[in-house]
Amino acid sequence: MMTDAQLQARDAKRDIGAELLEAVREAKAGLWARKTTFEALPDGSVRRSVLHPDGVGDTQEVLTGSRWQLMAARMQSGLTQSEFARATGVSVRTLQEWEQGRKVPSGAAQSLLKLVSRHPELLGELT
Repeated sequence: MMTDAQLQARDAKRDIGAELLEAVREAKAGLWARKTTFEALPDGSVRRSVLHPDGVGDTQEVLTGSRWQLMAARMQSGLTQSEFARATGVSVRTLQEWEQGRKVPSGAAQSLLKLVSRHPELLGELT
């Protein structure tokens, strides 16, 4: 762990503006450091995979719980948080609380999320 003095000495040599500009250029060019995907599995769990630009997979794990089902459902649907919240009848803030794990969906909401994670095409019928 670096001391405050070491951090200040390191940061004094950095050009944060140039680093941010380069990051924006890389993003616009479609370059990425890693890509995370979520796949809903038949048993209601979610497989999270992390892939690096060179094609090497870093992590692959199976996650359980409503938070992961929600993230998989939203990613598979291709909807933004606002669009997904509107389609499922919840506020954007509630959706954010669920995704960040600060709150847990009710039983009925969990059932809806499980259904939507397995069949994302159903969201078109909900809007």
